[in-house]
Amino acid sequence: MIIYNVTANIDESIHEEWLEWIKEHIPQVLGTGKFDKATLTRVLIEEETGGVTYSIQYRAYSREALDAYYKEDAQRLRADAQKRFADKMLAFRTELELVDEYFVNISPN
Repeated sequence: MIIYNVTANIDESIHEEWLEWIKEHIPQVLGTGKFDKATLTRVLIEEETGGVTYSIQYRAYSREALDAYYKEDAQRLRADAQKRFADKMLAFRTELELVDEYFVNISPN
């Protein structure tokens, strides 16, 4: 499984506006049909440069699905953020491959 991770540092002056926007944007990305799940998390470490940092992890159906997202959807969806927030948001993207998952197995007594 491939996880498409977007880490974004948001200037505090637009933080609330961005947070409302991202909660609309994530369903748009999921609506492309290339991902089955997204997780929005706030990074708890404070950046030296200030701002508030978030990580959005999209779980792609496959490598091919992520490649199709890049080809068919990414530019259009990124343009909206660029237009709205321009120099008040810095984002970078990484791809992660899920190697294994572990869970705590709690059974009733």
